Amino acid sequence: MIPAKFDYAAPTSVEEALALLAEHGDEAKVLAGGQSLLPVLRMRLNAPEMVVDIGRIASLRGITDDGSTLTIGAMTPYHEILADDRVRSRATLLHQAIAEVADPQIRHRGTLGGALVHADPAGDCGAPVLAMDAELVVTGPSGERVIAAAEFFQGLFETAVGEDELLTAIRVPTYDGWASHYEKFVRVAHQWPIVAVAAQVRTDGGSIAEARIGLTNMGATPLRARAVEEALVGSATTEDGIRAACDLAAEGTDPPSDLNGDADYRRHLATVLTRRAVLTALAG
Repeated sequence: MIPAKFDYAAPTSVEEALALLAEHGDEAKVLAGGQSLLPVLRMRLNAPEMVVDIGRIASLRGITDDGSTLTIGAMTPYHEILADDRVRSRATLLHQAIAEVADPQIRHRGTLGGALVHADPAGDCGAPVLAMDAELVVTGPSGERVIAAAEFFQGLFETAVGEDELLTAIRVPTYDGWASHYEKFVRVAHQWPIVAVAAQVRTDGGSIAEARIGLTNMGATPLRARAVEEALVGSATTEDGIRAACDLAAEGTDPPSDLNGDADYRRHLATVLTRRAVLTALAG
């Protein structure tokens, strides 16, 4: 299908973009990498009067490291994140999840910020960002504000970013010495995950000292498997040691039912994939 008619603007600064959003209000849509918005426009699921393309705002791209936090510009494309050794070694869980996003063409154009604002609960980026306790930097008419990942995702395709605001950066704490793995289950290659699990653990001796577990496509938003995280602490780093904890993965979730599987199937998958993710992380 052909999108409905719209006006187009390509600002070169955050200030210019915010002015356009203020002028057009809810009739404007922001275009980042376009890998989510363009299909929506083509299917006429949304028909904005104005599309604000922020791809020319240089300040929204790049990665910096202050020693304890990696700050990733919202418009940094996936392929640049994957090529950065600091992300690979210091925010490994995010690197692993982004490596599973679609295919090389999508990863070349798609952006981390665009995916997070789109807030598809089946997207690969939300769960690791949530599990890593990242912070999202949002800029609006009143300046910057910082939103914890736990408060960022508010509903199906809904975030805490206002209509007159832009997500400008993602601050990801580094997890040196932690083990991690992103376990994704699909029927065919490059598909949205039916269920996926983002897991990272820190061991001390022969037991787990800390755990962070994020769930993909197990509710209207990415979720933390808090019950599993608590149960894993003190567990032995063996399959028998972690099995009972991972059996709690579906606790408090509300997964969808669709052609890929019903809710009960997804609840079962969550327990299996959580166990696999934790074991694979521990195996290094």
